[in-house]
Amino acid sequence: MDDRKTNDVAGSYDRVADEYVARIYDELRHKPLDRQLLDRFADSVREIGLACDMGCGPGQVARYLHERGAQVCGVDLSPEMVQRARRLNPGIDFQQGDMLALDVEDEAWAGIAAFYSIIHIPRDDLVRALRELRRVLQPGGRLLLTFHIGDEVKHLEEWWGYKVSVDFLFFRSDEMAGYLKSAGFEIEEIIERDPYPDVEHQSRRAYIFARRP
Repeated sequence: MDDRKTNDVAGSYDRVADEYVARIYDELRHKPLDRQLLDRFADSVREIGLACDMGCGPGQVARYLHERGAQVCGVDLSPEMVQRARRLNPGIDFQQGDMLALDVEDEAWAGIAAFYSIIHIPRDDLVRALRELRRVLQPGGRLLLTFHIGDEVKHLEEWWGYKVSVDFLFFRSDEMAGYLKSAGFEIEEIIERDPYPDVEHQSRRAYIFARRP
């Protein structure tokens, strides 16, 4: 992903940060399957080491995992999102970072929960991004990856009344599984669900549990 696109994504999330908090921060209480899968993820890393909420936004996933006893940190491309995550979730470490080039040592994390963070990565860069996630995972480390199901790319110039420039990429589950395998992951399970009415964008969702061998 070139610098212009990276800056566009970060700047777009910077501009919508307060509205994002208002609309999204408490959404997990309306999403029972998400909670169930995050509980499973927390169980898999709790006794092993630090897990990362990758593309953390205001930190709602990190908070949920933390409340379930996992050691957790958060990384986001948007400095404004990181600022809000720190304010809303004291006691959890949040840092600005790019998932294509993380300032993290090899094998640093026991797990990564990447909720809809992969959706801004162009397909040509996707395997590189997943290899970077694999690099920072311990052997046996777990990845929980979520995304919208489809083939389209939705480009927004306006988001909740703010001027932005950001692409949202949709993926097929078998397509994403192929990228993960190319990046060196083993697939454990693929789960799909229909959207929750009146809670979220009305797209089907996929969740993939994968691990670094």
